[in-house]
Amino acid sequence: MSNGVKSNTEGVRKRGTIQSVDRAARILKVLASGPRRLGVSEISDRLGLSRPTVHGLLQTLQAHGFVEQDRDSDKYQLGAGLLQLGTSYLDLNELRARSIVHADRLAARTDAAVRVGVMHGASVVVVHHAFRPDDTLQILEVGAELPLHASALGKAILAFSPAELLEDLLAEPLPKLTSRTLRPAGLREELEAIRERGVARERDEAVLGESSLAGTIFDHAGHAVGAIGVVGDTERILPRGPARGVSAAVAEAARAVSRELGATRWPVGPV
Repeated sequence: MSNGVKSNTEGVRKRGTIQSVDRAARILKVLASGPRRLGVSEISDRLGLSRPTVHGLLQTLQAHGFVEQDRDSDKYQLGAGLLQLGTSYLDLNELRARSIVHADRLAARTDAAVRVGVMHGASVVVVHHAFRPDDTLQILEVGAELPLHASALGKAILAFSPAELLEDLLAEPLPKLTSRTLRPAGLREELEAIRERGVARERDEAVLGESSLAGTIFDHAGHAVGAIGVVGDTERILPRGPARGVSAAVAEAARAVSRELGATRWPVGPV
């Protein structure tokens, strides 16, 4: 093969590789744009790519753990493999690192376990977990996924996210985890209330007997990038309403982490 032909062949191969990487990145961005799982046809239509091309790229991304396929619907969502990359990203971009001290202080102040989470599809992923300050056996929850619609962390993020994100979440039936899990209309009302009072609440909506309170974390641009909150037995966290002083403590922790990330204000109402 002459040098000219070889160079041309390598150039074509390089352009094809770049194009594949670009298309794979676009697929990941589409899946990350909302909490709803998407099928091959939906992704194909959104990106203007052929279905065989999308299917082939999804298979490659799935092999690396970057996307997952739901067994029942055959639709795709972001995969756990991205969490490993995301954890490094969070450390580099300070959200996780900046929240550690404030989470420990919140746990000591409220005598409750504290979670810090970020949105991942239709879930919230716990990126930091401070144990309740006592001698009882506790399990580290870093990496655990909580339902976006039935956790205080999730609702705190949803309340200050673009409206399209909520509509995408509600495009499919919300899993009813307990008798107290909110229906779409109730969730909309609750998110409006969160914007007014400043702290999200969840009472027995994901696990009976367990409740949580959370505040939204904002970055320097005012975007809701995560949430920090307390979790524990319902009778301790929400006996009739929020236990005395807990809402204020959660709000202060959320404000403090937001300031660490460069937020100039915490755009919510009074606690």
